[in-house]
Amino acid sequence: MAGFLRWIGSVAKGTLNGIASFVLFIILLVVALSAIGMIRGDGLPGDMVLTADLRSPMPDSVSRSPLGFGDAQLTVMDLVLALDKAGHDSRVKGLFIRVGSGDISVPQAQELDAAIHRFRATGKFVIAHSQGFLSSGLGDYLTAASANQIWMQPQSPFGAAGAGAGAIFLRGLFDKINAVPQIAKRADYKSAADMFMEKDYTAPDREQMNALLQSWYDTASAGAAANRKLNEKAVMAAFDASPQFSEDAKAKGLIDRIGYDDDAKNFALAQGGTKHAVNIKKYISAMRDAPQTGASIALITASGDIVDGKAGGGFGNSTVIAGDDYADAIRAATKDKQIKAIVLRVDSPGGSVSASDQILDAVKKAQAAGKPVVVSMGAVAASGGYYISTSANKIVAEPGTITGSIGVLTGKVSFGKSLNMIGVTADEIGVGKNALMDSTISPYTDEQWANLNHQADVIYADFTRKVAAGRKLPLAKVQEIAKGRVWTGADAKSRGLVDQMGGFWTAVADAQKLAGLPQTGTVTFKRYPERKGFFAVLDSAFSGTAAGVRAMQGLAAIENIPVARALMEAAAVSQRDDLELRATGLPVN
Repeated sequence: MAGFLRWIGSVAKGTLNGIASFVLFIILLVVALSAIGMIRGDGLPGDMVLTADLRSPMPDSVSRSPLGFGDAQLTVMDLVLALDKAGHDSRVKGLFIRVGSGDISVPQAQELDAAIHRFRATGKFVIAHSQGFLSSGLGDYLTAASANQIWMQPQSPFGAAGAGAGAIFLRGLFDKINAVPQIAKRADYKSAADMFMEKDYTAPDREQMNALLQSWYDTASAGAAANRKLNEKAVMAAFDASPQFSEDAKAKGLIDRIGYDDDAKNFALAQGGTKHAVNIKKYISAMRDAPQTGASIALITASGDIVDGKAGGGFGNSTVIAGDDYADAIRAATKDKQIKAIVLRVDSPGGSVSASDQILDAVKKAQAAGKPVVVSMGAVAASGGYYISTSANKIVAEPGTITGSIGVLTGKVSFGKSLNMIGVTADEIGVGKNALMDSTISPYTDEQWANLNHQADVIYADFTRKVAAGRKLPLAKVQEIAKGRVWTGADAKSRGLVDQMGGFWTAVADAQKLAGLPQTGTVTFKRYPERKGFFAVLDSAFSGTAAGVRAMQGLAAIENIPVARALMEAAAVSQRDDLELRATGLPVN
């Protein structure tokens, strides 16, 4: 036994020594790289053309790992901020982008269009190249249309045609397997759970989807026509001819030149009078490490589902809006004497009621402390995403932003009878009248269903009151335009739910004005949530949080299958024991 204990002790000692050595190695590596960086500057050439590959889907933003691990994914906000810096950097001569298969949504394209035009206004050029616009959606092409020139590979497909959406409905399957979906929604247009309750689009959902898609089609067509200096009807006619080939698109004036990617890239380098092509992610990394002084505006980027608690962290990036994290971030910005205003960037379909309310409360307290808050809406700021925005001094949205969805969902899907079909039985024991109310085996009783609907009524009434107070609208008007309906930014503005059309820099200008800050020169932001120190990262990396466990799950490929995605969502609904402010099942391009 003594020998065994000594062996255990030696193993433990060796393990601890190994961990200590690894930590020491990382610290020394960071110190060495920092020293080299100070000697070499930012490591960028004296003249360059930036390159950006936009052929993969981009989130609006992510909460970055403190040590930069996992920073490979480019985001919309990365591009927006980097192009602003590059516009004022004399070393940067232009930008070469590759587009065509990124499924860029129309509101994302509108944000990128504004950023690219802001970059071009400083005297820089932009060349776009596509090996094919593969999606029938218009977002990828609208992004390319903001460039000085669009190149396409010979005989490559031009698929840009319009705006469409589709949905999978599970009610027929549930009926066949005796599953019982019971979901209360407020109100008719709140369609996120229709996939479980219906067999096709309801009349209200069909109405709102048609309006949304028509708005996207109209604004994208108008934007492309303006960028290409073409007649809008001619552009629509050209889209109607899709799918077609690059040569057809050139004949219609939709693109400028036919050539391969290296031809277009070499043309861009020649235009810039340089041999140096620098990936924009490298440029972003160099600029991120540059010293920041005199911060006056807090930038809080909130992207993803809204969840309770903390997101965890560790070495990865967070793709959720955790209530504790974001409320703390807003509180920290409120206390910071350097901060004169807060820009809250929101890209979220919603989520937890309690987390949404926690974040909204932090926003209100910031305003009460004299810090104006301006919300910049990304592609989606709906349901809980709209809830956290309601009290802002100004709300800025793109014309195509999906917003509104002022409503509530709650309920479950019970599978007890489904199990019986395959010879499986389930039994339950509960002490307390409603101890098993959230059971995924038994449906709600009549009394429980009434209780659930009462909860939905209370939360919906509270939501509409907060919108009325924050937007300074009569409650009756809010009740009329709420009903769970999604609106585009343009339609939301005409109804008082949004203050102004525009992108991120429009919101920044509003924040400067509200805070009495000069609106000339470059803007220095302080980012929140702030990055943790090295040892705090180690602590959170091994903390065993739920978010960390989810991050380790290799389900990405399966989750991309529509039916699998729908069934996983059904399973999630079946375990849901709270009310949610969520808008899902929306079009992406």
